Amino acid sequence: MAGRPLGTLYLVATPIGNLGDISLRALETLKAVDIIASEDTRKTGRLLKHFGIQKPQLSFHEYNEEQAGNRIVSLLQGGRSVALVSNAGTPGISDPGFSIVRQAIAHDLPVTMIPGASAFVMAVVLSGLPTHSFVFRGFTPRKRSERRRFYGLDKDLPYTLIYYESPYRLLASLEDALTIFGDRRAALANELTKMFERVIRGTLSELIATLKDVTPKGEYVLVIAGTER
Repeated sequence: MAGRPLGTLYLVATPIGNLGDISLRALETLKAVDIIASEDTRKTGRLLKHFGIQKPQLSFHEYNEEQAGNRIVSLLQGGRSVALVSNAGTPGISDPGFSIVRQAIAHDLPVTMIPGASAFVMAVVLSGLPTHSFVFRGFTPRKRSERRRFYGLDKDLPYTLIYYESPYRLLASLEDALTIFGDRRAALANELTKMFERVIRGTLSELIATLKDVTPKGEYVLVIAGTER
């Protein structure tokens, strides 16, 4: 007698701000799966409530990814379908989602994706900087010395550079970028798809001057021009 079919892992992209950006396939998938693995069950709970979806959730984040990952693999092997969502945007981008994808592949489990919003893609398109080739580097390090070394690795790259940055480190990070890259063209995107969406364009020194008297809120996407070719 054949065993129960394996469950599928669905990576479901969710809105980065405006809830109207969720796709019909994302909603259909979230309604159909057996369980939803969430980076933050409270935030996902609000999303599900908004769309009238009731599903059990399993917490999956960087502090429990090994234990929760094993649990997800077990569910999939038992024939249960699992949707993975991050706090916002595409799971697997600057969150632990890649680790469960790797686990699922290693166990020959079906994996697919429901595509959708991603903040860094929107930011680079709106930046006005070249989009034919770019490098996404995720969040910068917290410590200044590490952040400068991090930026230094990219100093001579000819591609548009993209970073995520916390509001608490934003000004210091821009100052470090100016020190390492020089006064290059850049753009800073914030509150994307929301009511107060803003993209500031200029040189790094101009961005710093603009933010001197501002209290940053929310996560930012920093886009910096690559070296001239």
